[in-house]
Amino acid sequence: MTGEIENGTESNTEGDTGTERRRERMSRRSMLGLSGTGLIAGAAAGVGLDRTAFAKEGRPVSTEAVSFYGGHQAGIATPVQDRLHFAAFDVMTGDRAKLVRLLKEWTEAAAAMTAGRPVGDGAVGGLSVAPPDDTGEALGLPASRLTLTIGFGPGLFEKDGKDRFGLRAKRPAPLVDLPHFPGDNLDPARSGGDIAVQACADDPQVAVHAIRNLARIGFGTVAIRWSQLGFGKTSSTTPDAQTPRNLFGFKDGTENIAGTDADLLGKHVWAGRGDGAPWMAGGSYLVARRIRMHIEIWDRTPLGEQEDIIGRDKGEGAPAGAAREHDPVVLERLKRDSHVRLAHPGSNGGARILRRGYSFTDGTDGLGRLEAGLFFLAYQRDPRTGFVRIQQSLASDAMNEYIQHVGSGIFACPPGVRKGGYWGETLFA
Repeated sequence: MTGEIENGTESNTEGDTGTERRRERMSRRSMLGLSGTGLIAGAAAGVGLDRTAFAKEGRPVSTEAVSFYGGHQAGIATPVQDRLHFAAFDVMTGDRAKLVRLLKEWTEAAAAMTAGRPVGDGAVGGLSVAPPDDTGEALGLPASRLTLTIGFGPGLFEKDGKDRFGLRAKRPAPLVDLPHFPGDNLDPARSGGDIAVQACADDPQVAVHAIRNLARIGFGTVAIRWSQLGFGKTSSTTPDAQTPRNLFGFKDGTENIAGTDADLLGKHVWAGRGDGAPWMAGGSYLVARRIRMHIEIWDRTPLGEQEDIIGRDKGEGAPAGAAREHDPVVLERLKRDSHVRLAHPGSNGGARILRRGYSFTDGTDGLGRLEAGLFFLAYQRDPRTGFVRIQQSLASDAMNEYIQHVGSGIFACPPGVRKGGYWGETLFA
């Protein structure tokens, strides 16, 4: 795999957001009687020194960066990274122009961070009497394959009966309010959101830095509603990579859609112009679910029962009655209430989703039990025929005894960004 992963054709047109911000900063410095040019050079020099020191310490240095620009957003079909920081934001303003301005600023910052550069003029070398443009905890760290993916929730189009930003008529039909599923115990404080940003990277500090800086830039316009850290990817979009395991110890996502399979991506993941919302063409719909795993109960369950519940053996990951992980699944060999059988495309009219889940542990729940589970991320062309159909099929899943869905969100993720454009441009244009 090459160092830079392309997601589409890039344009050479430069946006006006960066110019506006630079003018604002120059104006601020002029008022204080200081020169901006020297400060920018100083910040760049500081970053360069930090990165040199990082290399001299003998730790592995990766310069791999995933292209921010392209026809599709990175972070969907992109090879899955090791770490996640997901955040859902509420929009605090009713001013459409202010929201668009924030999206432009976010885009500029996201393009810089995914390339391994600091936000704005950086974290060091600037004015001592003003906060730096970048929070600084990623100084000296490489890009670590950071991707940032944005999605818009139903509340951005209409909330409490109000069309806050003139977007009500543009709400896509697939962006449904998810129904209540059997066993759901959703926490409103960990559900919903007007805007979601998914930060994935191979370094947790890089992912946290990205969300932290976007939240800082958005102060006063948006506020974080809820967030989730994740580790240990539980699925892969790279077919030749080893299938990862979830916290139940089983391989997860064996039959996930490959990020290189253009046909399956086009059929099941990317929205098309004929789907009813032209501004979403090239985008996808994200369903995020925080799934609590009852680890202690599972750990006392006999191995044979565990394998019957899942429908695969725990070691190799082979489906019941087969020898190897990627052997064909014969549904009749699996128990009727096994997870693999109920979730399989053959049981759901061919429905498929692209998974990018992560494990999480958030301490204990006060009763000595691990607050742990799966942060499930699923991308699809239409949630009504994707996640919703599959989840309804899983109503009789034997695994429901050991899990509970406690958080939820659904978001319309627009197509990728061209150089000079901004996140959500096709929606707001």
